[in-house]
Amino acid sequence: MTNQFVKKDVNLTPIPSWLKRPIGKASELSTVEKIIKTRNIHTICEEGRCPNRGECYSNKTATFLLMGPICTRSCAFCQVDKGHAPMSLDPEEPQKVAESVKLLGLTYVVLTSVARDDLVDGGAEWFVKTIEAIRILNPKTQIEVLTPDFWGGKEGQKSQKERVLTVLAAKPACYNHNIETVQRLQGPVRRGAKYERSLDVLRWVKEVDSTIPTKSGLMLGHGETEAEIVATLEDLRQVKCDRLTIGQYMRPSLDHRPVQKYWTPQEFEKLGEMARSFGFSQVRSGPLVRSSYHAGEAN
Repeated sequence: MTNQFVKKDVNLTPIPSWLKRPIGKASELSTVEKIIKTRNIHTICEEGRCPNRGECYSNKTATFLLMGPICTRSCAFCQVDKGHAPMSLDPEEPQKVAESVKLLGLTYVVLTSVARDDLVDGGAEWFVKTIEAIRILNPKTQIEVLTPDFWGGKEGQKSQKERVLTVLAAKPACYNHNIETVQRLQGPVRRGAKYERSLDVLRWVKEVDSTIPTKSGLMLGHGETEAEIVATLEDLRQVKCDRLTIGQYMRPSLDHRPVQKYWTPQEFEKLGEMARSFGFSQVRSGPLVRSSYHAGEAN
């Protein structure tokens, strides 16, 4: 009997040529992989199978995934592991990350994490500990954070805003929080997240320290329209978001949400120009663009 789900899956159509590219030199990949694996730490470059990891490694940039590879949420698009108990925090992780940054000679580092709704502060203090450890060994390395929304917690614990401001107080080079998709699709795409909640994160950062750039990202291909994308860009600028990434969602497996559309390079270019006209100071828009793509470049 034919599997009706698979039969109707648009991902069985050939992936467009513009989404196919080599991931980089084997030597560059193996060097990074050896360092992170021997220290039992994680990068979103590897856990998320980013197509740009070879390019970023050669440009002395990497994105470390803090607090283990298991997420407490179940977003329908994400490659990161989920659905079972998250790992206990490794007390040596901040130091291991700092040492890896030094060994790799990284000049720009992005720190991100899975959602850790099981922790009393959502992991906010862990970001700070890691930033501090990196700066001791690598005083010239710039550090961007890409945080979850820090929503959740029990009565008496730090609020979502307090958690965001805990990380902000460490003075990252850029504060990134991805809105991921348009407002209409938040529920089916970002389970456990809210559109307004994400806008709040970016708003709070600017309200407290306007000198720190904020950044967000969209992953297209979930069924959004151009008009909805435009509305999202307007909402991001309304909260004074400075930087933007726009890329194509690529389904990791048949267990993940199907791709509804492959946007063309020309469409990404048009959206990028539109975003610049709205006032974003840095825009990366293209099929293979991801949150940390060319993150260390000024514009």
